[in-house]
Amino acid sequence: MCASERFRASGKFRVNANHKLIDVWLLVLCTACGDTAKLTVLERTNVRTVRPELLDRLQDNDAGLTAELLQDPVVQRRNRIALDWDNAWRLETGGSEHLDREVIDVSVRFAARIPVRPVRLIAEGCALSRAEVERLIVEGNLVSSVRLSGKLSGDFTFTLKR
Repeated sequence: MCASERFRASGKFRVNANHKLIDVWLLVLCTACGDTAKLTVLERTNVRTVRPELLDRLQDNDAGLTAELLQDPVVQRRNRIALDWDNAWRLETGGSEHLDREVIDVSVRFAARIPVRPVRLIAEGCALSRAEVERLIVEGNLVSSVRLSGKLSGDFTFTLKR
């Protein structure tokens, strides 16, 4: 294995049963050399405690299950991984003509639970600098029912007053 710390999911699972115990790994591929590594999903788990539909999805190499497990905080902690969300989102504003309005109400909807910094998202989507967005928040000209500092991965709305 090379020293790279970046992997992509292969979409395949390895399931190993030993009597009543089952181990499951999600296979990932190194982005640098292509070698396969394993992320632990289940470890020495009694097979009777695993839902039959989950076993079916594992054996079918279900792509949706791959996405679910990679976003699962338990799987991330167990394997000491963090997902790389670079270039995984964009804010579509429908053009710049609405940015001239006095008040803009914006709804942000997530198709997947991708953690983003709202300040960064608003800055890019509204063609502002991050410092300008921070200033608008402090002045009360950018308001939301959620805290805009830190990261969010769920739907939210904000109002921008100019």
